[in-house]
Amino acid sequence: ETLGDVDAVIHCAGIIQPFVPLADLDYPAIERVVNVNLWGTIHIAKAFLPTLISRPEAHIANVSSMGGFLPVPGQTIYGAAKAAVKLFTEGLHSELSNTNVKVTVIFPGAVGTNIAAHSGVTASHAAQQNNGKQAIKPLAPSEAARIMIDGIERNQYRVMVGPDSRMLDLVYRFNAPFAARFISKQMAALLA
Repeated sequence: ETLGDVDAVIHCAGIIQPFVPLADLDYPAIERVVNVNLWGTIHIAKAFLPTLISRPEAHIANVSSMGGFLPVPGQTIYGAAKAAVKLFTEGLHSELSNTNVKVTVIFPGAVGTNIAAHSGVTASHAAQQNNGKQAIKPLAPSEAARIMIDGIERNQYRVMVGPDSRMLDLVYRFNAPFAARFISKQMAALLA
């Protein structure tokens, strides 16, 4: 009622977990990540679906993550929640295929949003171990947004955001163990 007619919903909320193995992650941290990343997505879609279905044209876009198709050490819960967002969004796509509502799932790679700080997670030890160098240069948020909007406007089923996401998606499809080992080596300093 507050927003009036809504033609599109882009659900882009997400937080990461502390960079620790599951055995060292406490339940409140697990619940927080699942609540924001998965339950937030479900609640937003459920709340807006009646309005979107009533519109002549509508779109739902949910942001998963590269971590939703590729395991990242120390981000097991984050990855599981984002993988659930992927399948949830694909399920919505199938359910809504005979309606006016189009659905897109988005997989960003590294984007310069400072997600760690916004999640209340510190990763300063990783930066020190890498002497401040990043293995992957993050995409500018404005460029990531442009790619997402372009994919939504073209009613793409999946949108890969950034060269790392596109490359690792391809590698993971052909050789999942190799891709998992590669990202594990890239991210090893975060668990040191």
